[in-house]
Amino acid sequence: MEKERVRKRPRMTWDEAPAEPEANRPLDKGHGTVGRYVSPPIREDDHNGHYIYSLRENLTPRCTFGRVLECWDRQTKEYVAIKVVRSIKKYRDAAMIEVDVLQKLAKNDKGRSRCVQIKDWFDYRNHICIVFEKLGPSLFDFLKRNKYSPFPLALVRDFGRQLLESVAYMHDLKLIHTDLKPENILLVSSEYVKLMDHKRSASDETHFRCLPKSSAIKLIDFGSTVCDNRIHGSIVQTRHYRAPEVILGVGWSYSCDLWSVGCILYELCTGEALFQTHDSLEHLAMMERVLGPLPEHMTRKASRGAEKYFRRGYRLNWPEGANSRESIRAVKKLDRLKDMVSKHEENSRCGLVDVLYGLLKYDPSERLTARQALDHPFFENAS
Repeated sequence: MEKERVRKRPRMTWDEAPAEPEANRPLDKGHGTVGRYVSPPIREDDHNGHYIYSLRENLTPRCTFGRVLECWDRQTKEYVAIKVVRSIKKYRDAAMIEVDVLQKLAKNDKGRSRCVQIKDWFDYRNHICIVFEKLGPSLFDFLKRNKYSPFPLALVRDFGRQLLESVAYMHDLKLIHTDLKPENILLVSSEYVKLMDHKRSASDETHFRCLPKSSAIKLIDFGSTVCDNRIHGSIVQTRHYRAPEVILGVGWSYSCDLWSVGCILYELCTGEALFQTHDSLEHLAMMERVLGPLPEHMTRKASRGAEKYFRRGYRLNWPEGANSRESIRAVKKLDRLKDMVSKHEENSRCGLVDVLYGLLKYDPSERLTARQALDHPFFENAS
């Protein structure tokens, strides 16, 4: 087991403006044609099929690369974010599914979806490019910026309400996101305030923390979205936010998104992932440590791939099946959910524990739906 939680590479920040308005800048001086926008030279993609770009490179006559995903749209005279998909068939196919999902979300949006808006899409040198509104950093980026200090409870409540509204909207359209996590929740604005934290180190140094000026968020990344209401058996969700029914292989549907929401809320209010693991048996052991025993009616139905995690058909093979002493220690250091939340004193009296238990029910049929969670008293005071 790895000692630290492995995260994907942080998203790049978007902070460099063009030296002058791109719409006025001649880019083809060698031919003496002011205002003519030529394509960049042909070059090979990298070994993973990613497009290799240069700063301020022209992608189309409308868009110019900034840093990674920031582009300047000459027609609308605004910054946009462009997702450039790898030049590999399976990723291209997934991108076209994402385009369909995004268009469906936009078509039915009444201003309350909290989902990122697609502006356009095009095919460029065998890369599907999806144009989005430009947003701010992810909630994970903000946690990382603050050295994983938790968000204030009021912000957690507001983030949770908006996230549930987005999930409820998707579920009403028979869409399951399947990859909810702090990295896929973006602040609408990059603006923040810097506040004194009042915590002092051994050297008596004053610490500061950043907080977003606005709590408005939007959900992104619909590349793994499932567009039907059948019971599925495939492996979905990023590990730390993966529901027990997915690990056990007993079939999943809409409720798997709500399990992820529960994990996200815990992480936002504590600064730590609830289940920080990369191993399925250890993951299930952590769940039992935090939430109590897995229900026998689920463990007995475990798929062939998950049967190895149990003895006599239903008892978790733990700690006997642990792959290291470190793994056993990682599970033992956890406590009951209510006790871990109560360590953050302001959160222990507010109903957060109750809503977390509702979202983290083992049995998907007993788990709160997005609409039911929105009706919970915890969210009554959310703006």
